Amino acid sequence: MPIVNREKCEGKAECVAVCPYNVFEMGIVSPQDRAALSFVGRLKGTAHGWKQAFPIHAEACRACAECVASCPEKAITLKRVAVA
Repeated sequence: MPIVNREKCEGKAECVAVCPYNVFEMGIVSPQDRAALSFVGRLKGTAHGWKQAFPIHAEACRACAECVASCPEKAITLKRVAVA
C-alpha cells in the first residue's frame, strides 16, 4: 500500500503519471490535515497550492514501486499489508 508523506509531497504528480494501476489522484489537502503539518510542511503546502497526491485507489496497488522511484521529493513509501 502506498503511503504519501504530507510533509514532503509537493504535488508534482509524477506518481499519477507513472502508476500503471491508477492508484493516485491529485487533490487538495484538507484543513484538518494542514493543521497537523509542521511549519515547513505548511510552508511547502502554501507554496504549492496545497495540491498533493492521494492514493485514492490504494487497493489496486501491486507494489511495483514506480511511484516511489518517480517521486522527486521521496514522499512515497510502500507499506506491507496483510491480505485477508
